[in-house]
Amino acid sequence: MYIVSACLAGVNCKYNGGHNADPHIKKLIEEGKAIPICPEQLGGLATPRRPAEIKGGTGSDVLIGKARVIDADGLDVTEAFVKGAQEVLKLARLAKANKAILKAKSPSCGCGFIYDGSFSGKLIEGNGVTAQILIDNGIEIEL
Repeated sequence: MYIVSACLAGVNCKYNGGHNADPHIKKLIEEGKAIPICPEQLGGLATPRRPAEIKGGTGSDVLIGKARVIDADGLDVTEAFVKGAQEVLKLARLAKANKAILKAKSPSCGCGFIYDGSFSGKLIEGNGVTAQILIDNGIEIEL
């Protein structure tokens, strides 16, 4: 079973109210092989919402309190991102999911590379908060 970013399934849950529909992801869900999730919504954030990036590190740093998730207006939304990641982990465990397919570059779902926190489009190596919590708990992220 897979956990997949809901925006990849065509759900309008991105920060700007849009989605990143992928036919492969939609097919996995239709076949009952995947469950769509949106960590930001599970963490209590609205859609649409201001874009957010991790400042001061990566998802790993957020989870240990060394970095924060800040939106484009300067509002600290770290608590919502951590709560959403924890809820995704609960759902993954309930579904007995052992793999995830997540939206690239996101401060929640990004795996391998995320935006650097400057809102300039620059990428750094690292994972988003949800991707990191899943990896830390033995769930493989497929790129």
